[in-house]
Amino acid sequence: MKDERDACGGSVYGTAFLRSRWEVSEPEDLNEQRFIERLAARDERAFNELVQAYEQRVYRLVFRMLGRRDEAEDMAQEVFVQVFKAIGTFRGESRVGTWIYRIAVNLCKNRMKYLSRRHSNEQDELEPVAERAGLSDGKGVAFGETSRPDQMVEGFQIERIVQECMMTLEPDFREVLILRDVEDLSYEELSEVTGLADGTVKSRLHRARAMLKASVEARLGEKLR
Repeated sequence: MKDERDACGGSVYGTAFLRSRWEVSEPEDLNEQRFIERLAARDERAFNELVQAYEQRVYRLVFRMLGRRDEAEDMAQEVFVQVFKAIGTFRGESRVGTWIYRIAVNLCKNRMKYLSRRHSNEQDELEPVAERAGLSDGKGVAFGETSRPDQMVEGFQIERIVQECMMTLEPDFREVLILRDVEDLSYEELSEVTGLADGTVKSRLHRARAMLKASVEARLGEKLR
């Protein structure tokens, strides 16, 4: 997966704007047919396991897509409502998590269209980076550990700039950037979530990274390595 990243131009975040220190555990049999059957049978315990495994990841995803805490909280709940309603249609052709991401992304894009029409002249409030769902809460590499408060403040400020710049990207570019560089989905999973061909996904991701890098550099007034 890491080699694939280089093929698309490499991550634009240096050593780490968008990755986390922790992984979310999944139900022991999440990828097994038995678990899917339990969900389809409306097994309450199975659904609770699913929510526990994915609620934070879903929240992170929808927050980064929408950029507003109030919207993200409502949308995260709606994602699981839709998952529960549609679980009977899930045939196991992709991972459960990939299917959930697809539902979340589609709901977010519909919501963004609505908000764009309704609040075209309003500026959305971005949640402070130090609070829940900060950019460093994704998977993978994290900000370096440091005991210096000045370095910690600088890191939070840069995270904030990256988040704000990400919100200026068009939804289609923001989507692939978040799914690949924040949530660490494979290109195959990206294609499944977005419905795009592999080549289109890579091309869009390359452009998204370049646009975000240019935007962050303009805000910082310096080039990123």
